Amino acid sequence: MADLNIPEDLRYTKDDEWIRVAGDTGTIGVTDYAQQALGDITYVELPAVGAELRQGAEFAVVESAKAASDVFAPVGGTVTEVNSALEENPELINQDPYGEGWLCRISDVIVEQIESLLSPEEYEKLLAEEGSR
Repeated sequence: MADLNIPEDLRYTKDDEWIRVAGDTGTIGVTDYAQQALGDITYVELPAVGAELRQGAEFAVVESAKAASDVFAPVGGTVTEVNSALEENPELINQDPYGEGWLCRISDVIVEQIESLLSPEEYEKLLAEEGSR
């Protein structure tokens, strides 16, 4: 894989999702590693606004020419916004996975669950240990 971008201000899951938390609001997406592994993303199925997410439960699907991949919630919370730009431009995930390619925003983030996620250093180590999965 090419050099991976692993921002320092995020927490990560072992399944290659990320969350950026500000107060009790979180923005969720898939990592640079995940988008590279999937290849050119062609379709994204997003959750409904108001949906209740449970940590570790599937909440979205990202499809590429290679495969369809379930996306799992890094923490629990309530969906307050989805990135509707992805409906017309799913490739935003490939182009900017930590910026314009975010999937959804949630409120009522369960703060204790953040602690169970990987730090940037732990995520980088996981990827290095697993090699090219």
